[in-house]
Amino acid sequence: MATTVNSGNAPVSDTQSSTSADPRYEGSTFQYSMLLEHLIGEKRPIKDLNPTVMGGLPNPMKTDDQKMIERGMESCAFKAVLACVGGFVLGGAFGVFTAGIDTNVGFDPKDPMRTPTAREVLKDMGQRGMSYAKNFAVIGAMFSCTECIIESHRGKSDWKNAVYSGCVTGGAIGFRGELST
Repeated sequence: MATTVNSGNAPVSDTQSSTSADPRYEGSTFQYSMLLEHLIGEKRPIKDLNPTVMGGLPNPMKTDDQKMIERGMESCAFKAVLACVGGFVLGGAFGVFTAGIDTNVGFDPKDPMRTPTAREVLKDMGQRGMSYAKNFAVIGAMFSCTECIIESHRGKSDWKNAVYSGCVTGGAIGFRGELST
């Protein structure tokens, strides 16, 4: 039979329970359970997760005005207006750019040899820019509103809301295009 040495004193056989014979085991079990209580049990100290304690920069507490402005900026109405205005500006710029590189701007089909005037070219650029601006504004507002509705319905704020919103917005645009033909 194999024997184990108990702190260099006397050999202990395998048949004898070493857990009950070894007084160090009882102490280590007690220490282990105390350690668990300290780390994850009821005696665990609650730590303040202040950034200054964790080595970060101090973050001052927000005032009531700052909290009110933050709530306003996170509201659905603000997001929809921001998307609408941003879409209008981006669409206008895109429309003017595409009109600038289009060779048919100001082209008169009745007289193809005539060179368009600067006024005619600018008029066409403005019309195309306004058309693109309106379309981008509507699409931005639709996307923002559907994303907000989906986020409110799901109760989560993650990347899936944008994907679902894009599907709904694209479907609505496709459905609207199907009705017009």
